Amino acid sequence: MSLFNRIKNILKQPEPPKSEKNILTVGPGDVIEVSLITYQITGRTRNTHRNSVFLTLQDGNSIRYLSIEERERTSFALYSPIDGRLDSFNEVPTTIEMEGTAYHLEEQYSGNVTVVGRTPFSNGGEQYVWQFQSDDRKLLRIEWQDGRSMLYEGESVLPADVQVLRGS
Repeated sequence: MSLFNRIKNILKQPEPPKSEKNILTVGPGDVIEVSLITYQITGRTRNTHRNSVFLTLQDGNSIRYLSIEERERTSFALYSPIDGRLDSFNEVPTTIEMEGTAYHLEEQYSGNVTVVGRTPFSNGGEQYVWQFQSDDRKLLRIEWQDGRSMLYEGESVLPADVQVLRGS
């Protein structure tokens, strides 16, 4: 190796280290653990107006959804889809009773979403979301986009119970 090449290698800037995957940047193909259950991420929906992500998780045949929102604190909620329909997004009540549990409207918002992978809505666009909570802390989420609605029932998850195991 010549003297010129040695000097050039000494002065060359080292490559910056690759940033680690955090919970807001994971996507399809990554593996996470939620409450001691390992899931592969198959889809990701990101709301561009809020610092939030809605991940589609798969464990065998089971499909679940993890809602992640970063505000003062990062909050997590794990949902399962439920059967139901919504005729019009203008008719969502402020209180919903299902199977003896009363859910009260906690938050309503809309915004543009971007979609990657397999998600309940195949295209991005304007999405409307209603989040409800019951007195016993159960959660209900309604999403409406392009004339289609999805309903989810779930519960809050502690931040320590969510871990990124492997990123692609």
